[in-house]
Amino acid sequence: MAIVEIKVPTVGESITEVTIGSWLKKEGDTVKRDEIICTLDSDKASFDVTAESEGILHIKAQEGDVVAIGGLICTLDAAGSNGVAAAAPAVVAETPAPSVESKMSNIEPPTSNVQRPSAKTIEIKVPTVGESVTEVTIANWTKKEGDKVQLAEILCELESDKATFELPAEAAGVLRIVAEAGATLPIGAVICRIEVGGESSPAVTAAAPTAPAAESPATATNSSYAAGHASPAAAKILAEKGIEAKDVAGTGVGGRITQQDAVAAPPAPHGVPSVGGAAPKPPMGALNSSSLSNAAPPSGAGGAARRVKMTSLRKTIARRLVAVKNETAMLTTFNEVDMKPIMDLRGKYKDKFKEKHGIGLGFMSFFAKAVAAAVQDFPVINAYIDGDDMVFNDSCDISIAVSTERGLVVPVVRGVQKMTFADVEKEIMRLAGLARDSKLTIDQMQGGTFTITNGGTFGSMLSTPIINAPQSAILGMHNIVERPVVVNGEIVVRPIMYVALSYDHRIIDGKDSVSFLVRVKQLLEDPTRLLLEV
Repeated sequence: MAIVEIKVPTVGESITEVTIGSWLKKEGDTVKRDEIICTLDSDKASFDVTAESEGILHIKAQEGDVVAIGGLICTLDAAGSNGVAAAAPAVVAETPAPSVESKMSNIEPPTSNVQRPSAKTIEIKVPTVGESVTEVTIANWTKKEGDKVQLAEILCELESDKATFELPAEAAGVLRIVAEAGATLPIGAVICRIEVGGESSPAVTAAAPTAPAAESPATATNSSYAAGHASPAAAKILAEKGIEAKDVAGTGVGGRITQQDAVAAPPAPHGVPSVGGAAPKPPMGALNSSSLSNAAPPSGAGGAARRVKMTSLRKTIARRLVAVKNETAMLTTFNEVDMKPIMDLRGKYKDKFKEKHGIGLGFMSFFAKAVAAAVQDFPVINAYIDGDDMVFNDSCDISIAVSTERGLVVPVVRGVQKMTFADVEKEIMRLAGLARDSKLTIDQMQGGTFTITNGGTFGSMLSTPIINAPQSAILGMHNIVERPVVVNGEIVVRPIMYVALSYDHRIIDGKDSVSFLVRVKQLLEDPTRLLLEV
């Protein structure tokens, strides 16, 4: 018997663990090589895990488990050779079909005169999904224990603190689930196993037609087990809309409900709760018996509290924000920008700009270019602390904060100082689309040197943005409001935006932070300077 171990692969420089988002195969399923077994979530992205060979799946880590990089997810029982597989029918012919009683009790008929074929067990492990991801959570299984799975078939979904991804079967075989939905596993931990060939499984399969009454409905329909199951991202969207998963037609593999299905689903009628007045379901795998037993009792007003397990992404956000507060000397300086010059420039050229470049001209490209120009004069803004050293970055790689259904992500626009306005707009649009579709890769979210966040899109007038560690500074944009200002001794109305620069005072002095923000203000209020580089 050959056992193949599936472990969490290395997926990024800073990720040390992943969460098992969901199993697309069940314990004991037969999977084929390169078939998707499950999805893993890191704190930055989601990805699929595929079967490394054909075999029967034995799950070592359940949905929701956090697994370290290199940790065992599952194993695959793989057939030793093609000859073993070919011999299986002969065993079926010479071995009496088991009775219903023997089949249900897993007692095999005597085979003293028959050579039983060997089998391989392939372990499916949590793959490495990023440098900083050390564990993942199993969001949900799309296959059940004992299901037969095909190579590359989706077994489950894994969720990390940054993203959700699917785990495929590494071989064809019977799925053996090791970690249940909601379990948190370290990278490299076993999620399940796949039994490939052998163990007289062909004989049992052949005997099934003689005893149809012994077949349970679940066994007879396991090929459609994924139908009606929502991915973690889709489940969250459905819960927010108050929609039951059973009311949505899935377009994913096996009828699974994808994020796109959830987004397209019409929300439940206002004031009409789902299914008997129950509160919307939380994401699959979010509630377990422990959390339910510890839930707060209903309030006296008749409302019930709902305890929902934090996603890996939310836990990482919480942990990192607290760390930034505790480990940096963060201060914020403010200024205001007269947006009239930029608005006049956009109004004059936006149509020609879009006609030529195929993309709209927004405010973000002006701010990104202004930051890239200003850090040339104040390079410490683009630096960070590494132990006892200060590391100065030559390239201005700007992280753009994007709000998604799962939380905040910050894809990186690289080399902004070398890009045109059109290049910046196109890259921001591309990355934002990937973020909202949960398709960002780990590399696309790593290596930023400065961050821009725009709370103005949500109506924020003023805020103190928090540093995106290990970076040393972040610029906060806000809404544009017409305010009275004095220009050449006269009071006039101008569109004003308040801007905020939060910075790490350990490396950036007050003079540099204030001067940098003033420089950005000057470039924005006279945007021709960005073109002339003066």
